[in-house]
Amino acid sequence: MPWIVGVSGASGTPYAAAVLRALLEAGESVDLVVSRASRLTLLDETQIAFRDAHWQDDLREWLARGADGKPGTFDVDVERVRYWAAGDLAAGPSSGSYPVKGMLIVPASTACVAGVALGLSKDLLQRAASVTLKERRKLVVAVRETPLNGQTLRHLVTLDDLGATVVPASPAFYAGATHIQDLVDFVAGRVLDAAGVEHRLYRRWKGELGGGSGTRTT
Repeated sequence: MPWIVGVSGASGTPYAAAVLRALLEAGESVDLVVSRASRLTLLDETQIAFRDAHWQDDLREWLARGADGKPGTFDVDVERVRYWAAGDLAAGPSSGSYPVKGMLIVPASTACVAGVALGLSKDLLQRAASVTLKERRKLVVAVRETPLNGQTLRHLVTLDDLGATVVPASPAFYAGATHIQDLVDFVAGRVLDAAGVEHRLYRRWKGELGGGSGTRTT
């Protein structure tokens, strides 16, 4: 069964790329939903135009790019990715009978958070998230916004009450980050931790001061 990965319009497309690469490296299959707003963010942050008719080529180019924008940093096979257009409300992930392990929304905008918390289902991303909640499957929401106002905080509490795991896109520094990719990978790793997917994206805390001062583990 695949994981659904939803990419909303918040800034932080490198987080989504790191999660997708790690899922594929772990041997997982992915059902990908890219919102209309996220296409604008992706174009702004990477200069990549994500097109329905050429999604495999565009996805391959996106996932090959490092967090610093350098192309060709990673070699990624996207054969285990199935893409669903955001406007396709008849897609597989729109139904609870469609078998998946759960869903990761990364990055999650405040508009996406509000839509899921309120059950709006205005596009496939929100609908798939609502289905994930009603079927009691894992839903991980990597919210990327600062500062957070009271309305968004209440929506995040609602998602927590509904069983979702809220993972703020907040990099930590104890893992010995020396590059922007390290900070991105830390957040991606915490998203995958919440989903229960094994990875080697960051150096874990072992109770030893200075334990993150070595080289990267990937």
